[in-house]
Amino acid sequence: MRPSPLLGAILAGGRSSRFGSDKALAAMPDGRTLIDHATAALTPHVDAWVICGREGGLSDRPAPGLGPLGGLNAALHHAAAGGFAGVLTTGCDMPVYPPALPPLLFGPEAAVLEGQPLLGWWPASLAPLLDAHLKEENSRSIRGWMERTGAREVAIPGLTLPNINRPGDLPRA
Repeated sequence: MRPSPLLGAILAGGRSSRFGSDKALAAMPDGRTLIDHATAALTPHVDAWVICGREGGLSDRPAPGLGPLGGLNAALHHAAAGGFAGVLTTGCDMPVYPPALPPLLFGPEAAVLEGQPLLGWWPASLAPLLDAHLKEENSRSIRGWMERTGAREVAIPGLTLPNINRPGDLPRA
C-alpha cells in the first residue's frame, strides 16, 4: 500500500568524476537534461519532490561531500518536518523510474531495487538513525546504510535500466 503523503528526492550532489562535467545537466538525445528526466520519471509516484545536493535544492546534511547519504539525510529530515511518511529516491542520472517498482518497495522497512540502491524507499522515521550513522566512523556508503537499516532488496526480473557514467552512454540511454 502506498504511504501518504510521499516525498520524492532526486539525489544530485555527486562530483560526476567519471562523466567529466556536471552529469545532472547533460542533455539526453531529446535535448532534456538527465535531471529533468529523473524528475519527470519520479513525479508520478510522489506527492511532492525535492532535489538534494545542488544549489537551489536541499543542502546535503550535515555537510556536502557525504555522497548520496548526505542528500538522503536532508530529504529524510525534510520529510519528517513536513509530515511525509517517507522518501522515494532516485539518482539524478536515472532517467527511468520503473512504474512497477514503488509498490514492491513500500513497507515498514527501507527497500531498494537490487543493483540500483539509489532507487529506494526510506521511511521518514529513519532520519535520527541516519544522523547517528553519519557521525560514526564508517564508509558512509549506501550499502553500509542499507545493512544498518536492514533494507530489503527487491528484484524485477528482466528489468534493464540505463547506466550513465560517461558522455558516450547518453545516446544509448
